[in-house]
Amino acid sequence: MSSRSTSSGQDVLNVLHDLSQLLNTGLDRDTLFTCVKMIEGGANPEALAAVIKELRKENAGKGKADLQIN
Repeated sequence: MSSRSTSSGQDVLNVLHDLSQLLNTGLDRDTLFTCVKMIEGGANPEALAAVIKELRKENAGKGKADLQIN
């Protein structure tokens, strides 16, 4: 990969991250990069979004359970 295409890819990721922040997705740059790569590889974007939502629900529930134990 040339430095020009690397720079262009970084610019795209920066713009996507800015949009992600404006939309309050809660995705950090690394997670966003992983999602983009998965979609480029053929993953269904709606299914990926559903998985992320489900993981967040499970994580939130786990945090509440931890608070109740203490």
